[in-house]
Amino acid sequence: MASWDVDVPRAAATGPVVLDGHGMRVADVVRLADGDARPLAGAGAMKRVEESWDVARRIAATGRVYGRSTGVGANRNEDVPTGAAAEHGLRLLRSHAGAIGDELPARQVRAMLAVRANQLLAGGAGLRPTVVTALCEALETGAHPVVNEFGSVGTGDIAALAQVGLALAGEHPWRGPGAPGAQPLDNNDALALISSNALTLGQAALALHELRGLVGATQVVAALSLVAVDGSHEAYAAPVHAARPHRGSVEVARRMRGLIGAADRPTPPLGRIQDPYGFRCLPQIHGPAHDAADALEEVLDVELNAAAENPLICAEDSAAYHHGGFYQAQLALALDHFRLSLTQVARLSTSRLSTLNEPAYTRLRPFLADLEPASSGVMILEYAAGAALGDLRAFSAPASLGHAVLSRGVEEQASFASLAARQTLRACAAYRLVVGCELVAAVRALRQRELRPDPDLPVGRALELAESALDADAADRPLTDDVAAAAALLDRFTDIWRGSTA
Repeated sequence: MASWDVDVPRAAATGPVVLDGHGMRVADVVRLADGDARPLAGAGAMKRVEESWDVARRIAATGRVYGRSTGVGANRNEDVPTGAAAEHGLRLLRSHAGAIGDELPARQVRAMLAVRANQLLAGGAGLRPTVVTALCEALETGAHPVVNEFGSVGTGDIAALAQVGLALAGEHPWRGPGAPGAQPLDNNDALALISSNALTLGQAALALHELRGLVGATQVVAALSLVAVDGSHEAYAAPVHAARPHRGSVEVARRMRGLIGAADRPTPPLGRIQDPYGFRCLPQIHGPAHDAADALEEVLDVELNAAAENPLICAEDSAAYHHGGFYQAQLALALDHFRLSLTQVARLSTSRLSTLNEPAYTRLRPFLADLEPASSGVMILEYAAGAALGDLRAFSAPASLGHAVLSRGVEEQASFASLAARQTLRACAAYRLVVGCELVAAVRALRQRELRPDPDLPVGRALELAESALDADAADRPLTDDVAAAAALLDRFTDIWRGSTA
């Protein structure tokens, strides 16, 4: 079984999500962001938070600790007078709560709160334990701070988290009922709270969860298109992939055989020797996307549970370690890789859409038109899908190529993982529309050819589901609503894909 099957039971799990700084996974972030589970802070993890807080205050009172007894950034060598230490934390939050742009949706902010609470429970931040309690309380009630979109370059979501900090201190607005009571934050809490990439990680988790499922759904759509054009099963034959055993490609081929009921060693078809790339190269293009999703999830599994705060408070050593563990090169590169692989999968969908419009493959009228002279049928879907693919291609530009020199040259690198996460989230809608166009055309072709796959096969169940949602009228008419309905079906196609076996 492929590693991309492992999350299915977790995603369907019930009960609370235990936050302990060690075991958070992508599916847990999604459940908390969607309000489908309540958070439960582990008792042992809360003890780590308390020990870290005690040690941090002792160290800051007797030595120089970045952000606690000194300024930050280029001000790192400026000491904070003991008498001003308490106010220093609030001033730091106020000065850094300068995120700009649109207000983020509640779901993204909740994902950030979930990630930050879990990271704090890893025990390296050294801030007061009641902050963790307050974050969990907000997740349970549904309250979330107002957070704006821009403010991070991939070296910490400090602007967004400073807004959270001010909200916790009672100086910044909340949305929704049940906001936690104001927290008495000081110099030992401010940097400890904002030294994190929790927003970027939350957005990345949400995007991965949705897009991983959509790639699986796309394979179900491709199976419908394959049936519609009498496609060959040879491209998915087990010997082909045993001879070139990339993990993702092997699994995609196995899934395809399960979807369409193909044998491990299918009989060559009569007529065409081989199909266009949209069908023949599907395992070689979908497989890398699943591999890229696996690689991204491995990075997220580490970062969601990381004590990456700078400085790291180590209670065992009674020490504060200054470091660069907040730098998100791994995440930025993994997100860029994943988006590039998605663009190839979506581009293959537009290739199959073109094949469905071609009489040589369907034995139907051009563009699956009705019998009226010069009807256009689904012609416009190629243009619409191409336009959505253009957006997806733009979103796939590598964010990790960005560069910034900040804070008087002290911070002279930036990963731009934050941009990579935003772009990956934005890719979701465009990707859905591209594949929705193919699904509308595939179902029309199957209807016009009166082809009915075995209803016991996954591809047969997918057709029944699609026919119940898509208008059967083949007359020339606007197809906007059809594509929207098809795009909305893809989540249910994901369930069909997950259930497919060879």
